[in-house]
Amino acid sequence: MTLGCKVNRYESDALIQNLNLRGYETTDKLEPADVYVVNTCAVTGEAEKKSRQMIARCRKLNKDAKFFVCGCASQKNAEQFLDKDIEVVCGTAGKIKICDFIDNLQKNKEKLQKNSKKSKNNVTNIEILPEEYEDNMFAKQSRTRAYIKIQDGCNNFCTYCIIPYLRGRSRSRGIFSIINEAGGLSDDVKEIVLTGIDVTDYKIDGERGLLTLLTELDKFGKRLRLSSVEDTLVDEDFISGLKKLDNFCPHFHLSLQSGSDNVLKRMNRHYKAEDFENSVNLIRKYFPKAGITTDIIVGFPDETEEEFMQTYEFAKKVKFSQLHIFQYSKREGTIAAKLYKDLSPQIKQARFEKLEELNKELKRNFIKHNHYGKVLVEEKEDEFYIGYTENYIKCYIKSDKDITNQVVLVKIGKPFKDGAKTKLKKI
Repeated sequence: MTLGCKVNRYESDALIQNLNLRGYETTDKLEPADVYVVNTCAVTGEAEKKSRQMIARCRKLNKDAKFFVCGCASQKNAEQFLDKDIEVVCGTAGKIKICDFIDNLQKNKEKLQKNSKKSKNNVTNIEILPEEYEDNMFAKQSRTRAYIKIQDGCNNFCTYCIIPYLRGRSRSRGIFSIINEAGGLSDDVKEIVLTGIDVTDYKIDGERGLLTLLTELDKFGKRLRLSSVEDTLVDEDFISGLKKLDNFCPHFHLSLQSGSDNVLKRMNRHYKAEDFENSVNLIRKYFPKAGITTDIIVGFPDETEEEFMQTYEFAKKVKFSQLHIFQYSKREGTIAAKLYKDLSPQIKQARFEKLEELNKELKRNFIKHNHYGKVLVEEKEDEFYIGYTENYIKCYIKSDKDITNQVVLVKIGKPFKDGAKTKLKKI
């Protein structure tokens, strides 16, 4: 069971692939099983809580099941998972070894317990975070959209974020390894999403390498999409280079976090609001219809009403296509938890609700200004086929024939649910 980010999703898929090759029957759905692997998240306190709750939910399906825990929450605090039902607790490094533990549970358990200070009922295997990219996890892609992990770790150390302490320093995967994985994808995979903890920092031989990688992957003829990137990635060379690619999807998830320069400074974000706006304008110069989504944290410690309104007005001015809004969650071990005063839950909730109303307006306006789009259809839900345009509008399509796993041209209609109703057009 997987919680958290796309990197965790990729790593879970790699575990599934490895276990399948060893002859195990696997599933990523919440259903009865003999063994559960829970890949945890710790980006917020709520995510950590959900990681523990997931184990409890699995126990209800089979009280005799064996459990293996890995991921950021167990890297942060292995103790919270050390109860009688957990066999092995790993962290973020060496996850692939879980397959060996499952294969040889008793032998490995006895071996590790010699050096373990924990109860004889548990084994901990929290490894030292690596300095080089662990290129030992390969996910078999069975979906229409394939995620490929290209990087791990982070050097930014934003004051609110615990992830650099749990994932380690930034390290990049070799370009030939990535190309080999992309080249091995089946024809059913129509889109590749590059993911990592900090995709912006992807390097080849110590130099910025993301455009070079995308240029090579473009040759496979599949749609290309980036996961979350930083403002520091955006410059004329990079954006003009993307424009030359045949298959790049013009959707940019640029992490803003705040539109107040004072809050950005307290967050240790390495730009000002004006810099961010300039990046957005540059993107729209080359991609006028680009979907530009972002993350915003409301209620950051010491955030004043004036600072919040600066964020609100900035988001309105920039005209994002969608906001991902989070209430600040205090994380012990981060700088913000030590230096700044947390705000009340009531203030955070009020600011969240105000920004969420703006988000609905921004989404409606973005949909209104898009008339047609090419949609990669991923699934069917009730009477609708569902997929995303290149600039990331979620489309609900009615069709008499099965159009799953096809790229179709649609006329975009009115907002509907979390996207828009659309009609099929002939390409």
